[in-house]
Amino acid sequence: MAEEQWRTRRSAVDTSLRTSAVWTAVRDLAERQQAALGRTLRVLDLGGGTGGLAVPLAELGHDVVVVDTSPDALASLSRRSGERGVADRVHAVQGDAESLASLTGVVGEEPFDLVCCHGTLEVVDDPRSTLAALAAVLAPGGHLSLVSAQRLAVVLARALAGQFAQAHEALTSVDGRWGAHDPLPRRFDADQLAAMVEQSGLTVDQVHGVRLFSDLVPSAFVDSEADRAALLQLEQAAASHPQFGFLGQLGTTVHVLAHRAPR
Repeated sequence: MAEEQWRTRRSAVDTSLRTSAVWTAVRDLAERQQAALGRTLRVLDLGGGTGGLAVPLAELGHDVVVVDTSPDALASLSRRSGERGVADRVHAVQGDAESLASLTGVVGEEPFDLVCCHGTLEVVDDPRSTLAALAAVLAPGGHLSLVSAQRLAVVLARALAGQFAQAHEALTSVDGRWGAHDPLPRRFDADQLAAMVEQSGLTVDQVHGVRLFSDLVPSAFVDSEADRAALLQLEQAAASHPQFGFLGQLGTTVHVLAHRAPR
């Protein structure tokens, strides 16, 4: 594929305020793993839906199994992967975390080198058992990329919207919800999520907040490519600044990278 075509097809996941930071971390991790293993990766994307992450990974040459409960989402995934010319590397499976134990034969017989669980742990019935299931299908030396909603961001957002009772409820509730009409079943604190990953038998490598400012900034302030690029630079600088790590706790989501010990 020509460089110009590659840039055009990858621009959405690279530049979107919602996906850029996470995609950059996952892409870089996949590149390091591929270099270390000397081959492309076997990837599992639990709750991967229509393929926003799976298709770009397949475009890098990796084999990706997407497990999702929604047949409509998987149908969209199949269309998208076909349109992008990677249908042979994207495998759609209808199921959930309880289905994972049967997946090692979907693409070869080996466990997965990279497991992604983005925006899914908030809605599963049992987050701890889901993490255990993900760890169980991860190859020795393999990596987990976990993205989940974070509590303090919704506390701040509710307060700025003048919903002070809801902000207080989100701050003090066990599940990080702001009330009965909150669309999410739960949100996590970064330390809590990291501890859960460690309890599943994995070692946490990085924890950082994502979308620290972008969900709070009025859209009128980011209506140009230059504005979006500047905001992305600010997000990246704040998330990685050695003196202001606490800002990551204000991110709308938290991104945890972890690995399973090699043999």
